[in-house]
Amino acid sequence: MKLAIFMRDPTLFLRNEYEDLARKELDWKLRVLQGPSTPWCIVDRKKVLMFCSNNYLGLSNHPKLKEASIKAVQSHGAGSGSVRPIAGNMDLHVELEKRLARFKHAEASLTFQTGFAANSGLIPQLVEEGDVIISDELNHGSIIDGVRLARAERAVYKHTNMHDLERVLNEIERHSPAYRRILLITDGVFSMDGDIAPLDEIAKLCAEHGAMVYVDDAHGEGVLGEGGRGIVSHFKLTRDKVHIEMGTFSKAFGVVGGHISGSQDLVNFAYNKSRTWLLSGSHPPAVAAACIAAIDVLENEPEHVEKLWENTKYFKKSMKDLGFDIGNSETPITPIMVGESTVAKKLSSRLFEEGVFALPIVYPMVALNKARIRTIMNAALTREDLDFAIEAFTKIGKELKII
Repeated sequence: MKLAIFMRDPTLFLRNEYEDLARKELDWKLRVLQGPSTPWCIVDRKKVLMFCSNNYLGLSNHPKLKEASIKAVQSHGAGSGSVRPIAGNMDLHVELEKRLARFKHAEASLTFQTGFAANSGLIPQLVEEGDVIISDELNHGSIIDGVRLARAERAVYKHTNMHDLERVLNEIERHSPAYRRILLITDGVFSMDGDIAPLDEIAKLCAEHGAMVYVDDAHGEGVLGEGGRGIVSHFKLTRDKVHIEMGTFSKAFGVVGGHISGSQDLVNFAYNKSRTWLLSGSHPPAVAAACIAAIDVLENEPEHVEKLWENTKYFKKSMKDLGFDIGNSETPITPIMVGESTVAKKLSSRLFEEGVFALPIVYPMVALNKARIRTIMNAALTREDLDFAIEAFTKIGKELKII
């Protein structure tokens, strides 16, 4: 009987699995942003304070980025017309990569359609059978998928635990037959907890064992380092210590797209070997131009990064003083830890009613009893905005007996 049902509708599992997620309240219920991503915006037809966007510096609505986008459409059209290896390699794409490499103090850079495409497309090409990948246990899903696509063996070390990483490296060194290549991959800033990978210690250990270092700095760019140049700059590391620095334009840069920076050899290898780059249409001119404008803003308007950290310190101190648990965050990602998923969802719902848009992060995205509201600071928020949010958190935190 079951086989007969399956034969009638081989896609029935799609509905069943979704309905199972919905029953367990593990499905995403998408809200709709009606207008630009600004501190005060319209979400589901309600005016709310945006408190969960990755738009760290408020650049997605910056007049220079919008102007650059409009001019690019007028001069280059709406789309590129092809993948870059064929006919879609525009002068704007080339200019963007030159500007990015200069900004990153790297020999060369290469842009991808998304950060996810960079990880899933490049990681499997860097290693093969007979190689090994070492990964932090809390690495982002795009890293995990890239690792799964690779034919190399895998090893995982405890989150940011350098003693455990050293143990893993020593075991790998003793492996017989010897591995041909060792690739270590870590997030720079971990997106759920806001803590920072000890990249200086990682680089030192990897140098001792001859391992390549790959850092995903999606949440570090525009936040850490000199002028927002990211985690490699933050730790004052040289390019011979961190071989692949990956990032995105979809967070602090305020646009969309992924990228890698490093040696010219890395870039030459990547654009000849990575199928997500080779076989995907190139960015529309407006996107490339806006990314160039975002780099201009970071280089010439340091006040955005300064304001981001000013807001971050004020919010963290206020929440800690009130008795909220903000975990081990070291960055503008500030989790409000509540434990149970039902409490996190109720807190998020009540915050929205009070005019603050901040989403719950629950199991299985985080471990059981580690549910939280993940807030992300924004340079465009005023002190009055922050006080409004803090007042809402205080009112509902007492209501739900969180504080």
